[in-house]
Amino acid sequence: MRHVPFLLLLAACGKQVGSYEVAAPTATATAAPDAKTTLQAEADGLWAERGDKAKLQAALVKYEQLYALDASNREVAGKLVRGWYFLGDGHETEKDAKLSAWSTAIEWGKKCLAINPEFTALLAKGDEDEASAARAFTKDDAPCLYWTSSALGKWAKLTGIATTLKHLPTVKAYMTRTAELEPTYYYSGPDRYWGAYYAALPSFAGQDLNKSKEYFDKAIAAQPSFLGHHVLLAEMWATRTQNKETFEKELNWVLAQDPGAIPEVKPEMEAEQRKAKALLAQEGDFFAN
Repeated sequence: MRHVPFLLLLAACGKQVGSYEVAAPTATATAAPDAKTTLQAEADGLWAERGDKAKLQAALVKYEQLYALDASNREVAGKLVRGWYFLGDGHETEKDAKLSAWSTAIEWGKKCLAINPEFTALLAKGDEDEASAARAFTKDDAPCLYWTSSALGKWAKLTGIATTLKHLPTVKAYMTRTAELEPTYYYSGPDRYWGAYYAALPSFAGQDLNKSKEYFDKAIAAQPSFLGHHVLLAEMWATRTQNKETFEKELNWVLAQDPGAIPEVKPEMEAEQRKAKALLAQEGDFFAN
């Protein structure tokens, strides 16, 4: 049975805490206001077309240039985390390419989270890890927390069970803090995440399929048009409970929807439809009969 991917921590510059390094914000360069405004407009224009892989990659280059001009800009850093995550999740199909994209997302996530001075200071003391220091994050950090946790989880799962268990406390702490700060972030993202989380865990590490279904139901009730809920419900819960009827029903429903029903995430919804089609093509790999 196939499992949902998760990802790798690459080292960014900064103070190392255990096997994890927290990037310190780099020095901020200066640029003429008009040049910076133009660069921002170019980046945002390309981002709007991120359903095209080349346009997404070009947008990320522009956002990296913006970050070089202002390393304290959470919005830009957040776009880099989310963009690299989406490259791996929505465009790449090969394992190595996914790992590369998600590890880059994590690298940017560390830089984004390090913008919070209290979090960085707690880790610098050396007597706390990133899981316990997560209490320092505020509502402004929620986007970076969510996407960093998502990328780290995907990398770790794809890398193997030992890596998954090693980084589980950080993944869980970051998503828990996201849920405390912004429980409905990214279309009920925390509930969707926990639905997948409790299904993906090995049985000896706390798998709970009833709890998984409760979280998926909660996410779907809040945001029924968000296709990602339905794809994950089929992929994670229906396969593990061997519920073939739900698997087919959810994925066929996804394919019948208008991906532009939520215009601001149309590229992501198109990616979910690609996932649904691929999962249906692999149905025989998931079910005994």
